[in-house]
Formats: sequence, C-alpha cells, structure tokens
Amino acid sequence: MLRSLQAVIRQSLLPIKSLHTFGFLSQRFLAMAARENEVFVVPVLEDNFSYIIADWGTRTAAVVDPVEPEKVKARADELSLKITTLLTTHSHWDHSNGNSKMKSLIPDLSVYGGRGDNIPAVTHEVGQGDAFTLGGTRIEVLYTPCHTPGHVCYLVTHPDRSDQSLFTGDTLFVAGCGNFNDGTPQQMYDALINKIATLPPQTKVYVGHEYTLKNLQFAQRVEPANPAVQAKLAFAEECKNTNTPTVPSTIADELATNPFLRIHEPTVRTFTGKDDPVQVLADVRHKKNLFGRGALI
Repeated sequence: MLRSLQAVIRQSLLPIKSLHTFGFLSQRFLAMAARENEVFVVPVLEDNFSYIIADWGTRTAAVVDPVEPEKVKARADELSLKITTLLTTHSHWDHSNGNSKMKSLIPDLSVYGGRGDNIPAVTHEVGQGDAFTLGGTRIEVLYTPCHTPGHVCYLVTHPDRSDQSLFTGDTLFVAGCGNFNDGTPQQMYDALINKIATLPPQTKVYVGHEYTLKNLQFAQRVEPANPAVQAKLAFAEECKNTNTPTVPSTIADELATNPFLRIHEPTVRTFTGKDDPVQVLADVRHKKNLFGRGALI
C-alpha cells in the first residue's frame, strides 16, 4: 500500500500542482494522501535519512535523527504535525548534530538517546526495554551498542494497526550493518541476531543511510546464487535510476538478503570459511570493509 501510494503521488505531481487552482481541494487531497502514512522519509546530507513519525490521532510527531532540523521541521509543518519528540539513534554528528538546534526551535521538545552515548541536548536517556508513547503510538527501545557505546534502535507500534516500524540508525542497513567502531562482534551479534532478527517478519525497517546498492553488490559476492539478493539488487538499481529511497525494507527481506543476518546459512559460512556464528559475522564485516576499499575478495 505504501509503495503504491508513493508511486501514485510521484506520478501525479503535475496534476497535484494544477489542483492549487482549486484551493481547498488540493489541500484536502494532499492531507488524505499523507494520512495513509505514519512514517515520512526526509533525505538529508549526502546519503542520510531522517524520519517523521506521525500520530494522526493527536497530530503530533516524533522525528528521528533530524540532522537538518529546519528541513525536517518544515516537512512536519507541511503535514500539519506538531513535533513533540526527538529520537536519536546514536551520537555520531551526522545523526545528532541537529538536536540542539531543534531544541532551540521547540523548547519543550523531549529528546531521547541511548544511555551513555553522550547525545546532545538529551532529556531522556534510555536503554533496553524502555518504552514511552506518542499519543496512541508506542515506542520501545532496543539497546544495540557496538557502532557507538550507547546506540539504540526504536521499535514503533502504530495505533490501530498490527504492523511495526523499526528505526535502526547505523546498526542495521538494508543488506548491511554498521562498523564495529566501539564494540565487539559479540555485541553486534546480540543486536542483529538476538534482537532485530527475532522481530515479526513484516516489521518495516528504516535505516540511517542509503547504502543499499553497494551493500547488495557485496551480498551478491557472498551469495551469488541467492535469487532474493538478485531481485533486491535489481530493485536498488531501479531506485537509484529514479532517485527513490530504498526504504523501508522489512525483517523478512533482510533475513532473505542481508549477509549479516544470514550468518547461520551454509552459503555464508562457506564464504568465510568459519563455523562459529560470531566469527562468521566478524569475517563478513572484515570482508565488507575490504570490498568497500575495492579489494578483490
């Protein structure tokens, strides 16, 4: 439904512009289209994603990693949503550098961030299992340290719906995962396999960066005969050609295509030459680093 609605809106840009001559009809059309979504993607910087999470019952919003705060707030204003909550996945500047500015724009803003991650302007430090609400929307914290010492993901359950959305920052990417900057392979294993991979397969996944095409090129190197990887790679290439974000993914898609979630698969173990799953994960990460530098693997 989300993909089809986005396609309709993209294909209808000229008619929508012409609707401005009909005044309230254009506003009503756009408002109805927007309310089909609870999550709005806001591309920022070179390849980052910020997000707006809408609670339509209260017309309030949470924003995720709004590193360009004016841009994110302007989009929320277009949607007639009041930003009350800021969710920071981790402390790296390209995710948290907009916090102080957003707090100055919205003084009563609640700013959430992982415990011990030194999040700018934080008002609520959170850890595993902590939960809070945005109107009728429930937000639960998954504590996923490794990329940074206090990295967190946010699992959002939308009101009156069975589906959920996971905001993963730099822990999980589409077909990839973050560097183990401040942690260990065991910590990333716990985050990816013991926490994220156990979520319902239909859970939507919203990541921190548009790294999808390169990640899938590597995934194809790991599992050249995997038809799911081949199909997702074709999808990513189409998205690049049309300048369309590849998010959201789903947990089901990631389990089928992401080598960092497929470390128990014989094909991935064969690729690494290892059997222990934590060692397999570490070796896939090492080989991905080499692949990113253009090395033959």
